[in-house]
Amino acid sequence: MKYFLKLIFGLALLTACGEKSETPTAAPSPEIKVVKINSQKVQIEKDFVAQVYGKQDVPIRTRTEGYLEGIHFSEGKLVKKGELLYTIDPDQLQEAVNAANSQLAEAQVALTQAENDLARYEPLAEINAISQKDLDAAIAKRDAAEAAVNAAKANLNFQNIQLGYSKIKSPIDGLIGKTNAKVGEFVGRSPNPVILNTVSLIDSIRVEFFLAENDYLALFREYQEARNQPKADLPLHLVLSDGSVFDQEGYVDFINREIDTSTGTILIQASFPNPDRLIRPGQFARVRAIIEEVENGEIVPQRTVSEFQGRFFVFKVDNDNVVSRDEVVITGKYRDYFLIESGVQDGDRIVLEGLQQVRNGMTIVPEEVEFISQFKD
Repeated sequence: MKYFLKLIFGLALLTACGEKSETPTAAPSPEIKVVKINSQKVQIEKDFVAQVYGKQDVPIRTRTEGYLEGIHFSEGKLVKKGELLYTIDPDQLQEAVNAANSQLAEAQVALTQAENDLARYEPLAEINAISQKDLDAAIAKRDAAEAAVNAAKANLNFQNIQLGYSKIKSPIDGLIGKTNAKVGEFVGRSPNPVILNTVSLIDSIRVEFFLAENDYLALFREYQEARNQPKADLPLHLVLSDGSVFDQEGYVDFINREIDTSTGTILIQASFPNPDRLIRPGQFARVRAIIEEVENGEIVPQRTVSEFQGRFFVFKVDNDNVVSRDEVVITGKYRDYFLIESGVQDGDRIVLEGLQQVRNGMTIVPEEVEFISQFKD
């Protein structure tokens, strides 16, 4: 029995030793998504905070004072040039016109009398029945009466102009805003409203934004280099508050003559078509401008780059599918890419996904994919 137990125990030991002597199976190389770098022309863009104005923003002012008697438009609607907008109580102005008419009539009567007197004096002067002095006085009286008539006519014309100010009409075709005064309110004298409303022409819009000196120099040089090229080569884009890009392109039409010494910025104005009147005066937006063009630029998706102590790295995959961690020098951002100055070149493959799974010297099974930019044009 003892011999039998020893035999069984020995066979068990041999079996265990045999199992431990088997060679372990190597783990398979992981499949990792990679992208291939292709050199291309890169237009470096930058966004600038901007404010929108109408092509024309015309304040509607009252040029006379009085009680607002009528409002003849719908707020927020389109109005035509010459369309009646407001009426101001005309009674006081009409009375001034009536008084001016009376003064003119009085002056005309005086002129008629002076002309009649002169007509009687002239024959008498020819036969020396009156003195030359009396004739000269009659002529002067006639001339003074003519001047008085002219003055009365001018005063009547002035009073009619003032009466015309009681009817305020639109100076342009455009979109009118909310009224600043209500019917019955006294207007035209501070602190009462003087500017009653604003009419804006918005079939195209003006956009104003400020550039720092460095950005201005870069943008100006880019435009100088392209001055002999078609205008469409250097468009501006308008990024709205919801992140969408306006479907019309704009162009710089004004650069201020000086840099603001207090802010170190310069005012730039651009114009954009606005056929659907989507953009309204007062909106804030971002102007996206091309500040540099790079021929044969090397760009990599931002997600492929890791940072350590201010240095930037990518995982490059060689022809043997071995990963190496290489340092790169970044020039700037381009959409959701980085523009690389050195460290990668055209045709290189870099790891796109699974950066935490790879390490230097590791062999992988690369799956080459195309990176789809999420940037909105």
